[in-house]
Amino acid sequence: MNAKIISAILIFGLITVIPTVYGQLTLGSEANQELIEVKINLDGEVSVKHIVRPSSMGSTLFLFPNSLDLPVMGTNEMGEEKQLGVIDDGLGNKSIFVLPSKQNTIVEYNLENISLNENLFSTEISYAETFSIIFDESVELVFVNGNTIFLDNKKGINVHGGGNAQIEFYSNESKITKEAIWEENKFDVEIITDSKIEFFTFSQPEKSISFQVNDENKFITISMSEELLGGPYVVLLNDEKLHYTKFIRDENNISLNFKPDSTGQITIIGTTVIPEFSMFIPLIMGFMIILTVPLMRKFTLH
Repeated sequence: MNAKIISAILIFGLITVIPTVYGQLTLGSEANQELIEVKINLDGEVSVKHIVRPSSMGSTLFLFPNSLDLPVMGTNEMGEEKQLGVIDDGLGNKSIFVLPSKQNTIVEYNLENISLNENLFSTEISYAETFSIIFDESVELVFVNGNTIFLDNKKGINVHGGGNAQIEFYSNESKITKEAIWEENKFDVEIITDSKIEFFTFSQPEKSISFQVNDENKFITISMSEELLGGPYVVLLNDEKLHYTKFIRDENNISLNFKPDSTGQITIIGTTVIPEFSMFIPLIMGFMIILTVPLMRKFTLH
């Protein structure tokens, strides 16, 4: 009899006696996974890959929610197909039975596509174990549970320990660069948003940056040098405090992210700013006195 048919009979025969654990049907032990990877492209398509370590016993592999298809075939490291048993309790909990193997077993399938709201992709991805999310190489900025993450040269993020991750990112990232000038110093202030920005102003005496936003409920991410405006910060929307998150880019540059729920003037107030030249004069005079007095005494004694 064909080996695949025998495997199928064995799988489905065992499935009839599997117990219920944590509300999900299981068969044997839980699969020991080497890799759990989710890939998202700019068409909103989501694919999942599990790599299950070799085992002398069959095991249950739990799938991500919202899977479009139930994989009935996997592969080993040699690319050879392996029969899988589908376990579906009819309550939305889906898993598969992985046969014993001396090699890694690779299981791949797709999740439901992510919907695009104007220019922003938004989805929730959840799994009980650590998993990675890989984005298209053109994606530089993602929001995870409302927090800003710049990918820079990284391919994606890790969700350590598993759990729920609210993922949002732009289909087409729009950057606005404004120039803040104080005397002969020039600093670039980068703003990433889908909202229209007007009347950008940097005020050295008030230690603040302000601008007008003309859209509501849209992310605004502003990046700047702390040399220009240092924290801690207060972010205001029409004189009302606005919640924000801070992301440290490197030693000198930070990003602030917020999502105003109405239009109006955004004001970012810092505690430090480029000092006026006049502030240096007393300091310079003080240092000169401290250094000069001992030197004069030295010459007098000799």
